Amino acid sequence: MKHSLRWLLFLIFLLVLPATNAFAAANPKIVRAVLFYSPSCPSCHIVMEDVLPPIVEQYSGKLDIVGVDVSQPVGLSLFEAAIDTYKIPDNRLGTPTLVIGSEVLVGVDEIEIFLPKIIEASLAADGLDWPQIPGLDQVLAAQGDSSTQITTTQEAPAPQGISSFIQKFNQDPLANSIAVVVLIGMLVSSAVVLRSYLMGPDHPFIRFPDWILPALAIIGLGVAAYLSYVEVTRATAICGPVGNCNSVQESIYARLFGVIPIGLMGIAGYIAILAAWLLRIYGPGKYRDLLTIAIWGMAWFGVLFSIYLTFLEPFVIGATCAWCVTSAIIMTLILLISTASAKEALRIQVNYPDLEEEEELAPI
Repeated sequence: MKHSLRWLLFLIFLLVLPATNAFAAANPKIVRAVLFYSPSCPSCHIVMEDVLPPIVEQYSGKLDIVGVDVSQPVGLSLFEAAIDTYKIPDNRLGTPTLVIGSEVLVGVDEIEIFLPKIIEASLAADGLDWPQIPGLDQVLAAQGDSSTQITTTQEAPAPQGISSFIQKFNQDPLANSIAVVVLIGMLVSSAVVLRSYLMGPDHPFIRFPDWILPALAIIGLGVAAYLSYVEVTRATAICGPVGNCNSVQESIYARLFGVIPIGLMGIAGYIAILAAWLLRIYGPGKYRDLLTIAIWGMAWFGVLFSIYLTFLEPFVIGATCAWCVTSAIIMTLILLISTASAKEALRIQVNYPDLEEEEELAPI
């Protein structure tokens, strides 16, 4: 009797095992996540090309990640829905952002460090379904099965020309409006300075106390140092209530030629202006006029470059960085402050090129 019971249990096991395996195969433990990215974001390329591929390969068949391009209208709308759903604070807004379960990972470091841990914990439980982001179901339905591939939302190409600029501006109308006001202010200031120069050395221009220039340069140096820190370390920038500094700092325009962080250029520029001012005040008198002209020339370069960068923020990147706008304002003020003395120095150099100060050092 016992022998027959064992055979019966064995037969039941053989019948149940295939059904169990079939159920497990039909219901595998899968972890699903959404990656928000922008094609112009260097950090996004690092995540998509270097960080995620080995993770996807390691968890092949167990990990499903869909990529959403926030530079497209549907992708941006989905990103805004995720921001509202997960209450993402302003100081953590930016790309790349990966939403997995109830977790939001921002930036290269967070994704690289925490994603594998979340995957392991989720696979040890029951897996993770797609994040509860309003509108995500429609995007997934339009794309079909992503099959652990990092895919993009299918959108029509962005319109070119003026309409493209308007589309970028509308991504953050308030902050981008501030950038436009600053841009107009820089253009008007530059025109005023240029007109005064063309009117000749006798054309009056407002004079400012000399100490204001180094004070502004020191403040600008602090701003540039912070931007350099964010750009080099890929840290999340503290942006304040208006604007999206992280989107700007993660764009391709945050590095000159794709290599040199713009913040480092700012550091070099402000240090050069400070050094020239110190030499003009405490150095040999015969070089004062040349140093005054040099400060003015550096300020001109800084303003023109700032005009270019400030134009990119609202109309090309679609986001405005409060730190960058602050630096642009500082450089414009330095140009205005240095104009009167620069005109006088140019007059002396043109009319009296061999004139030297009687005193080599003139303490102030």
